[in-house]
Amino acid sequence: MTLTAAGADLLDARLLAVLRPWLLGRRWFPVKDVDVELGIVGSLDLPSRRSLVRVLLLSVRGGALRTVLQVPLVLTTATDPTDVLIGTVDGLRVLDGAGHADFLTAWLTAADGPADASEARAQLLPTSGRVLTGEQSNTSVVLSADTGPVAILKILRALTGGENPDVDVPRRLVEVGWDAVPAPLGWLTATWTEPGGLPETGYLGALSAFVPDAADGFELACDHARRAVSFAPLAAELGTVVASMHAALIRAYGTFQDDDPGRGPAAVADAVATRFAWAAEAVPALIGYQPAVESVLAAVRALPFVPARQRVHGDLHLGQVLRSAGRWYVTDFEGEPLAPLADRTRPDLAVRDVAGVLRSFDYAAAVGGLDVTAAGRWVPEARTAFLTAYEASAPGSGAQALLLRAQELDKTLYEAVYEARHRPHWLPIPLAGLDRLTVD
Repeated sequence: MTLTAAGADLLDARLLAVLRPWLLGRRWFPVKDVDVELGIVGSLDLPSRRSLVRVLLLSVRGGALRTVLQVPLVLTTATDPTDVLIGTVDGLRVLDGAGHADFLTAWLTAADGPADASEARAQLLPTSGRVLTGEQSNTSVVLSADTGPVAILKILRALTGGENPDVDVPRRLVEVGWDAVPAPLGWLTATWTEPGGLPETGYLGALSAFVPDAADGFELACDHARRAVSFAPLAAELGTVVASMHAALIRAYGTFQDDDPGRGPAAVADAVATRFAWAAEAVPALIGYQPAVESVLAAVRALPFVPARQRVHGDLHLGQVLRSAGRWYVTDFEGEPLAPLADRTRPDLAVRDVAGVLRSFDYAAAVGGLDVTAAGRWVPEARTAFLTAYEASAPGSGAQALLLRAQELDKTLYEAVYEARHRPHWLPIPLAGLDRLTVD
């Protein structure tokens, strides 16, 4: 079903007053280190016999950011030592709803999903909810049946109208027979009125199959680096999976050949040039790379055409893949949650995903503690294995080497600015990548 948010009432206003200090300390709260304005968009009451389950929708304004934030709450007089208590309102304890059995019961009751997944949803035990820590954008909750963990619910924090890629893309991939993505089991949608007065309908969350005994791809690569064990065999398998994902995305969505010259080789080069100008202004140490970057971009501009664009993952790196039972799974197709939906679903060059994985190898080597000499062997070995396998499964991709180089440059320049601002001691990682990418 699609829920409809009601306008703000007096209880919502009291809840916001209690929530404000708690929100500012959440990792998923989207505004950091700037003044923030919070308002109430509305609220949704989910059916519950034991308590009041209310999803508060808040408008968040800070700096250039404008978004609608979802905050599930449980209001009750009952006490439980496992509850995450936020405060009290009108004699009721205000609890964080994520992971609470009452919220999970209500969510599962209201959710839609594939007909062949209804039995799997019915077997879930709401009392088994376990909130995963460490997420920065959303909140995920592992749910079990009698047999153990079988599903994971992603509660989307920043809401946008329209199809959410993290729901729509896995559904489409499963429909065309690609099984290297956790299967969708359910979803919940709602309609609300944006602060500007326009109605929007979008996803509140998505339920998907849990991948048991899974290892995070980045952590796995770091462990291999730490133990000085080659990652090449696993990188090769991942290259094959990524190529098959791109083929499945074409089956699901088709390709998009744009005859507009503004989308050709010059546009690709111009985008990287713009990125370089931005990055060099933020990190003056990058200015020395300008001649080499311009040389690469001149070669890109000389290309006769670029391949047809297609739907891509959009934010692919080793942290977005899981290893379980001897195979890879690709997850998190949402992209940057705070980016406009049009940007996250826009067809792009497949090599953008390839570039993201390649950049991950540099980071895994550094986090794994490899020195320059050891990294100089470990990283190229993993890169070559991944690319060779990808190209073997994606005919013609080898001819895109120059475009791949441009996409890696783009991503590495972004990394340089991020590290300079947030982790200066990691700046040598993207700088080493730039050294490699700008050598003829």
